[in-house]
Amino acid sequence: MTIRSSRFADLDPRTAYRLWQLRIDVFVVEQECPYPELDGRDMESDALHLWVEDDGAPVGCLRILEDSGSARIGRVVVARTHRGRGLAAELMRATLELVGERRCVLDAQSHLTCWYARFGFAPSGPEFLEDGIPHTPMTRSGDTA
Repeated sequence: MTIRSSRFADLDPRTAYRLWQLRIDVFVVEQECPYPELDGRDMESDALHLWVEDDGAPVGCLRILEDSGSARIGRVVVARTHRGRGLAAELMRATLELVGERRCVLDAQSHLTCWYARFGFAPSGPEFLEDGIPHTPMTRSGDTA
């Protein structure tokens, strides 16, 4: 399996379609959260998309956005058929290598806060509901390895 990355402007249409299809399959269909998955932020000039390919198709992905001077990780997802193989961890390690020493934030589904803590993230605010799912804001300070 290969990790790839691209800015929106450089994504080929087939890959872009498959990335958003994967996110919709998991977040909207599997998690039963009808919400506007396509929020416009994927097209921001500084948005970076990372994904894991298996046999030429994305099976896991995330995006990195610029957010008030911090890197914001979001839309972390792995296809149901590929879970339990450490793909999300591989994506996170690759992402944090790209982010480097910059401050990094994310909104974790609350049941995953311990998983994100493995990568140096700590809760940084109160739990909140987003589309009916509890989330916890988390931060990784710039000096965390």
